[in-house]
Amino acid sequence: MNLNETLRSATFRIGRSVTFKLLTICVLILILLIPVSMVRSLIRERDWRQEKVVNEINAKWGAAQTLSGPILSVPYHKVILDEKGKQIRVTRYLHLLPDALTVTGEVTPHVRYRGIYQAVLYQSRLVIEGRFPQSLANDNRIPDGELLWEDAFLAIGISDMRGIRERIEGTFGGRSLSMEPGMATRDVLKSGVSAAVDLSATPSQNGFRFVLNLNGSERLDFIPVGRTNQVSLHSAWPDPSFSGAFLPVERDVTTSGFTAQWNVLHLNRNYPQSWTGGGQNLAESAFGVSLFTPVDIYQKTMRTAKYALMFIVFAFMAFFLAEVMHRQRVHPIQYLLVGLAIIIFYALLLSISEQTTFGLAYLIASVAVIG
Repeated sequence: MNLNETLRSATFRIGRSVTFKLLTICVLILILLIPVSMVRSLIRERDWRQEKVVNEINAKWGAAQTLSGPILSVPYHKVILDEKGKQIRVTRYLHLLPDALTVTGEVTPHVRYRGIYQAVLYQSRLVIEGRFPQSLANDNRIPDGELLWEDAFLAIGISDMRGIRERIEGTFGGRSLSMEPGMATRDVLKSGVSAAVDLSATPSQNGFRFVLNLNGSERLDFIPVGRTNQVSLHSAWPDPSFSGAFLPVERDVTTSGFTAQWNVLHLNRNYPQSWTGGGQNLAESAFGVSLFTPVDIYQKTMRTAKYALMFIVFAFMAFFLAEVMHRQRVHPIQYLLVGLAIIIFYALLLSISEQTTFGLAYLIASVAVIG
């Protein structure tokens, strides 16, 4: 037997070797992981583009909103020592929280589109009512003569001021107030509206009422600054997600919308009813609702694409068993074409589902690949 015949015989035996075929299939599977990762990268890129578009829409309408307050802040003077040991007088603030706080709101959802992408927005009408203690007692060891009651102000925290669409009018102690943007101190609230209130003369009542028309997107949260807090919301959105530090004590979710009510006490949070300066973390007690969007097409497609390797292995094993049992050779190129066809399914699923429903896209992509 010459060398050529030996090589042909060895090549024939290798080509018929089950072990060699399995090794070839494993190598092909590893090669196909490259286009699988490319498809997953494409899905992530499309998801990122959707998120970018939604953020752009939200920025123009109003972002997720967090409502805080109202909070009374009273300035006072304090003498401290500077770096050189010299006495200087600085202004500090005493912050007072209400005894009772009630928020009643109607949240009207809107869906806005840009191209194939959609964003969930809302308009809310919130009625904020409550009262401060009848006697605004000073429990922080500040001499009464140092408190500047005539320079006090009432503040309401709003996380995204772009969502305010109408003037905020209200009453405090029987007097009308018109809220203006900004506040004298950012000890507690970083952004919001405020109005000066003269507390030098003891008011006959410390009740308040405000009506706030606020635009936002995705979430609406509240911070329970009252000794007792009651928040009631109603909306036509059928898919709410209640989250935050507290869940509603009562809720009713139907296909036509939801209603929810929260009852929170001051004992449930980790800050007092009055304090001086900053240092209190009100945000950790926030609670509210998200206008939840069910799993979108990109999440569904990504979940489907995670099984791509399993389907490729399953198809290759089926071909391999058929090849062994019926002794009909299947060329490695044929294995590769079958694997690529399976991967094309996920690319088709992504592109078609952006134009129609996910179920119909799955059917069309399946029929196309099988055909």
